Amino acid sequence: MVDLTTSYLGIRLRSPLVASAGPLCRDVDNIRRMEDAGLGAVVLHSLFEEQIDLESEALDSALSGGEESYAESLSYFPDLTAYNIGPDAYLEHIRKAKAAVRIPVIASLNGVSTGGWLRYAALMQEAGADALELNIYDLPTDADFSGERIEAGYCDLVREVTSRVHIPVAVKLAPFFSSIPHIARRLDDAGAKGLVLFNRFYQPDFDLQTLEVVPDLTLSHPTELRLRLHWVAIIYGKVKADLAITGGVHSAIDALKAMLAGARVAMMTSVLLQRGICYALSMKEELAQWMEEHEYQSVHQLQGSMSYQSVSSPAAYERGNYMRVLSSYTPRDH
Repeated sequence: MVDLTTSYLGIRLRSPLVASAGPLCRDVDNIRRMEDAGLGAVVLHSLFEEQIDLESEALDSALSGGEESYAESLSYFPDLTAYNIGPDAYLEHIRKAKAAVRIPVIASLNGVSTGGWLRYAALMQEAGADALELNIYDLPTDADFSGERIEAGYCDLVREVTSRVHIPVAVKLAPFFSSIPHIARRLDDAGAKGLVLFNRFYQPDFDLQTLEVVPDLTLSHPTELRLRLHWVAIIYGKVKADLAITGGVHSAIDALKAMLAGARVAMMTSVLLQRGICYALSMKEELAQWMEEHEYQSVHQLQGSMSYQSVSSPAAYERGNYMRVLSSYTPRDH
């Protein structure tokens, strides 16, 4: 029988299939079903910096007896209490999830600054979270902010969080850095125990009738996996932090590709929303069947076997593949 166990953030998991942060993880019953379906761990939906700040502003408003205490910028945010549970309820959700399942429960904290909201990292640890995923969703819009300054802010935030907790911290990255291997190494040095590639930035659309900006949330597609495979294969072996792939994992084959590139775990949400939580069980069975047919005894054997670690000149290899792809297409007569 093949060994499907893996290690992520120093935690032993029974399977490399992990539920990523998403709406399904807001329900403890769903988390139980995820455990029953064979998932190795769950990442809870995010608690946002703005939610914590908003609750703090509300308390200040109540104490100040009606004074103008809300910053103007808060009016730009949606009703976060309707979207998500508040900070205290989030901590209680961690406790309930930990009491309901044996698989690791990873809390998610979403923010960009180094403010007082970071105290919730320690509170999440106290509530029982096995690890913390720091989701830095920051879209640069100021032309005066250099890439170096933005990267320094990421590293400062990671140092701040890791100084407050002893549980492992993973960082969820966007794919838009000028040098992904460089920022990966900097975050590794700053104390990140894991790097999750990649965050999916949700671009809004324009409504031409109302001339308004409208949110447009689309689920991931398997073609998105290629970008993740590419960079995980490049980074593998260059950092001590464990690597995770999220976005585009829709089948056992996708999960296998993630392992071959060098990921410790393959995270998913969209496919569970589309096909149901029980589909994870089929993925796990297909993963084990493929490994047995191809004479792999463990997930550990898979991990990184198709990474760039064994390529003497990765840059030249990339150029060669680039030219090969461009020359492979044959136009058809119409």
